[in-house]
Amino acid sequence: MSHPHPELGAPPKLPKGGLRVTPLGGLGEIGRNMTVFEYGGRLLIVDCGVLFPEEEQPGIDLILPDFTSIRDRLDDIDGIVLTHGHEDHIGGVPYLLREKPDIPLIGSKLTLALIEAKLQEHRIRPYTLEVQEGQRERIGSFDCEFVAVNHSIPDALAVAIRTPAGMVVHTGDFKMDQLPLDRRLTDLPAFARLGEEGIDLLLSDSTNAEVPGFVPPERDISNVLRTVFANAQKRIIVASFASHVHRIQQILDAAHEYGRRVAFVGRSMVRNMGIARELGYLQVPAGLVVDVKTLDDLPDDEVVLVCTGSQGEPMAALSRMANRDHQIRIVQGDTVILASSLIPGNENAVYRVINGLTRWGADVVHKGNAKVHVSGHASAGELLYFYNICKPKNLMPVHGEWRHLRANAELGALTGVPKDRIVIAEDGVAVDLVDGVAKIVGKVQAGYVYVDGLSVGDVTEAHLKDRRILGDEGIISVFVVVDSSTGKIVGGPDLHARGSGIEDAALAGVVPKIDEALTKAAQDGVSEAHQLQQLIRRSVGKWVSDNYRRRPMILPVVVEV
Repeated sequence: MSHPHPELGAPPKLPKGGLRVTPLGGLGEIGRNMTVFEYGGRLLIVDCGVLFPEEEQPGIDLILPDFTSIRDRLDDIDGIVLTHGHEDHIGGVPYLLREKPDIPLIGSKLTLALIEAKLQEHRIRPYTLEVQEGQRERIGSFDCEFVAVNHSIPDALAVAIRTPAGMVVHTGDFKMDQLPLDRRLTDLPAFARLGEEGIDLLLSDSTNAEVPGFVPPERDISNVLRTVFANAQKRIIVASFASHVHRIQQILDAAHEYGRRVAFVGRSMVRNMGIARELGYLQVPAGLVVDVKTLDDLPDDEVVLVCTGSQGEPMAALSRMANRDHQIRIVQGDTVILASSLIPGNENAVYRVINGLTRWGADVVHKGNAKVHVSGHASAGELLYFYNICKPKNLMPVHGEWRHLRANAELGALTGVPKDRIVIAEDGVAVDLVDGVAKIVGKVQAGYVYVDGLSVGDVTEAHLKDRRILGDEGIISVFVVVDSSTGKIVGGPDLHARGSGIEDAALAGVVPKIDEALTKAAQDGVSEAHQLQQLIRRSVGKWVSDNYRRRPMILPVVVEV
């Protein structure tokens, strides 16, 4: 198995007749999925998603793929194929189209409807091509065939990309539910046919590669939900992804059966369910869904609220309910259902929300204590079955953290893919398919691009480090006025602490240290403001460390008069 080396250089020029595959996100992480395919000087992009921030990225709203490596080649892009409508696959599209709005988007009906609604908020009207399973389209230099796959959102597609360099199949996110709610199966005969034709490189979903066996069918959840609904005494509040149409359908069915009305809470939930309903993907009995404003007129045992926040997102509706920062107040006897899996890295945030809800008296039903969610990603048994059908000549695990990628690689090896034809890459690593062999050839820039409010890419790791220090240790500001000619102190020093746990009065103990350092500097002829600031920072930092064992941010200001 080949894998990247940390000292990889820039990839060489693509050999004539070769195909280059460069993931810009989604490898070594769950989210930010984006892969660039290059052939004959033209580019095809599959997915362009976002990653949601973790606790060590304070203030960040979203994390985007890094477009640096393609920014000067936007005119070479033949299109963006979107495999399905989850945020980790379409959320970055508006930010790429800001740079070139006329790049065509290719996807299924629901996927395009979801992204068009999102682009409308960004005032972008995209060029789109709607495709469906079984369809084959020429997209510039790339011959693309679309294959139905089952996932936790309707209308998901895999794509087979044919070029003279060979055929590459990208699964997108998929599983092999044999009893899907919409009766739309993963098209195994189509994959078998592609396998017989010859799949030169398979890019396969790795998320559940460590999980043995097969994912249980979505239908199993319906009976569990009915039991919860039957036993609930007051309101039922369900948290789910705003795009999980299948799960919302099950909630609607249970609510209808038990005589409850449903209200959607949160802009993305209202928007996406409206789209799914309008396109026929969500079947809603007449009168079942009501406006959230009308709920006060209904008895608690006739109410179901469907909201976002299943991953503990701090600004989502459920987190705000748990923090008593939402118009909907949790009361004793409410039932809360977290109808989702835990995305790696979100565990602490989710359990914090669960504890908050429980504190206010809610009965919280989640994957840990009831079967209220099944994964949308193929487990190890399904992947083995899939590889035996596809018989890929080269395999590149995608969509997953390192442990998932390696587990997926091992499954491929078990089914007979030669180990020297299994490529374990990471974001930015370029893989060339030349003469039927896939190998790593270099690496391009593929770091995190942070979205903070209206700012895109302006916040750096250094800024986040400063934010973490401010959050953990606080800040001490020092204001000093010095004579510009002599360097002697003529005013101050004035010190103030915020968030450090040190009272301003206690800071008087460091004033002699600052006086001593600046006096010595004046004697040595040091009068430049930046140098004096550094002296103050070191003096205060050492004093705080010696006396308090803390490391707050120290902000010295030197004014010369």
